[in-house]
Amino acid sequence: MPAKPLYYAHSAKEELGNLLPYEHWQTLQNHSVNVGEMAAEFARVFGAQEIACQTGQLHDLGKYSEPFDRRLHGGLSVDHATAGAKIAIERWGNAISKLMAFCIAGHHAGLANGCREGDNRSTLKQRLALQFGEGISALDNLWQQEIKLPQNLSAPPLKADAHHPYFSYAFFTRMLYSCLVDADYLDTEAFYLNLENNAVERGGYPDLNALQHNFNQFINAFRLRVAKASEQTEAEKRNAALNRLRSEILDHAVEQAAQPQGLFTLTVPTGGGKTFTSMAFALEHAKQHGMRRVIYVIPFTSIIEQNAAEFRKAFGELGELAVLEHHSTFDDSKLQNEATKDKLCLARTYYPSSPDALDCRQLFDFSTHLKLFI
Repeated sequence: MPAKPLYYAHSAKEELGNLLPYEHWQTLQNHSVNVGEMAAEFARVFGAQEIACQTGQLHDLGKYSEPFDRRLHGGLSVDHATAGAKIAIERWGNAISKLMAFCIAGHHAGLANGCREGDNRSTLKQRLALQFGEGISALDNLWQQEIKLPQNLSAPPLKADAHHPYFSYAFFTRMLYSCLVDADYLDTEAFYLNLENNAVERGGYPDLNALQHNFNQFINAFRLRVAKASEQTEAEKRNAALNRLRSEILDHAVEQAAQPQGLFTLTVPTGGGKTFTSMAFALEHAKQHGMRRVIYVIPFTSIIEQNAAEFRKAFGELGELAVLEHHSTFDDSKLQNEATKDKLCLARTYYPSSPDALDCRQLFDFSTHLKLFI
C-alpha cells in the first residue's frame, strides 16, 4: 500500500539557499493545527474559540495542491487563500462562514471588499466564484483526512446596536482576522527560528499586577515626600495644597474603577495630575475587570513622549520593558537595556500585554494586520 503524500506549508533552506531535505520542512497539517489552536486561544477572550480554530485550520487549504508543491520548489506563485474561504462557505453556508471567508481569503493581502472593487483588488464575491481546477488549484482529498471540520459552528455572542446593526459583524470580522494573522505569523516565525536553532524571544512582559505594585510604591513614595516637605513660604504652602488636591483627585478616580466598563472622563486643569491619576485608574479598572492592557492614545507626539517617560519612571525597573511607544518620533537608542530594545522591536508587530502609548494615527492603523484590538 503506497504511503500517503505529504503536503508542506513551508520549505527549508540552508545558508546558501539550497533546499534542505523534507524532514526539515513544516508539514501543512502541523501548521494548520498550530494556527487553529493559537487563533482559538487569542479568540477566547471574546468567546469565538471554535470559529477562530476552524478559520486557522482552513486558512492555507489551497496548499493541498500540486501547483503549490511546485511553488515550494521554486515554481510560480499560487493563490492558496481562496480555497479555504470557498470550503468554509460550502461547509457551513451561513453568516459566520462568510465572515470566516473574508479573513481566510485576505490573510496575506488584507480584508477585501465584499462586492465592490477597491484598490484594484478582487472582491470576495469574485474570489468565491472561482472554481477548483480552473480559477484556483484543485485540492487533494487528503485534506479531509488531516483537517476535521465540525458539522456546525455556533454563532458568536454578538450584541447588535439598534442604530448600527451590522457594526458588530464588521468589528467581529476584524477581531477574527487579527487572531488568524497573528497566529499564522507567529507559528511561521517559530518554525523558522527553530530551524535556525534560535529561541523565540517574545513574551516575558510584566503583568498589570506587577506594574500596579510598582506604580503604587512610586505614588506612596511621592506622597511621603510631599508630607515631609517644608511649608514655610507662601509658594511652598500653595504647592503643598496643590499636591494634596492632586492626591484627593487620584484617590477619587481609583474609587470609580470598580464601576462597570464604559466611558469615563477626567476633567482637571493643567498641573492637576492627569497623567498619574489616569494611569492609577486604568490599572485598577483593568484589574477589577480582568483586562489585559492599557492603551494611551494622545494627539501630540511631544505629550506622548513626556507621558511615556513619566510612566517608565513610575514603573521602576519594569518601566522600559512595559511601556511600548508606537509613534513616528520614538527613538529606541535612548533605551538603556539592549534586550528591551529587541523586545520592543518585536512588540511593534505583535502587541504584548502592556501599557502602550501611541498617537491617533497609530490608533487608526490598528485596522491593519497584527495590530487589531487584541
